[in-house]
Amino acid sequence: MNNVVNLTDDDIRNMSDDEYMNDVQIEFFRQRLLKMREEVLARELDVKERLHQREVFADPADRATAEEEHWLDLRLRERESMLLRKIDESMRRIRDKEYGYCTKTGEPIGIPRLLARPTASVCVDVKGQDEKVETHFRDRS
Repeated sequence: MNNVVNLTDDDIRNMSDDEYMNDVQIEFFRQRLLKMREEVLARELDVKERLHQREVFADPADRATAEEEHWLDLRLRERESMLLRKIDESMRRIRDKEYGYCTKTGEPIGIPRLLARPTASVCVDVKGQDEKVETHFRDRS
């Protein structure tokens, strides 16, 4: 599968629909997810280091800035943890031969969507419906 490393997004996009989630495409996305995982872990280490290197400032303005940065780092760490869980779930779906198919409908998610978001687990139609429902309930609060 060394050829997969040389494949571009366009190569994957140009494969026929009959080849959807063939071994080459699965390996292409597996490699992409592994790379994403490495990047997330590296960013997570940076954030952990920053969180442990907090200084105490006497000046209230400096202290406020440091607290804001601390809050932003905590938020980033939370988002990275969520992304890591999605990556791991996508890797599990690859192992279980479920990757690339909507978890709600069983329909193909589609190469363009997977290229944009390799951790996608639902097709674009379902995602759109979910977002409408979410917006509707959020607006009612």
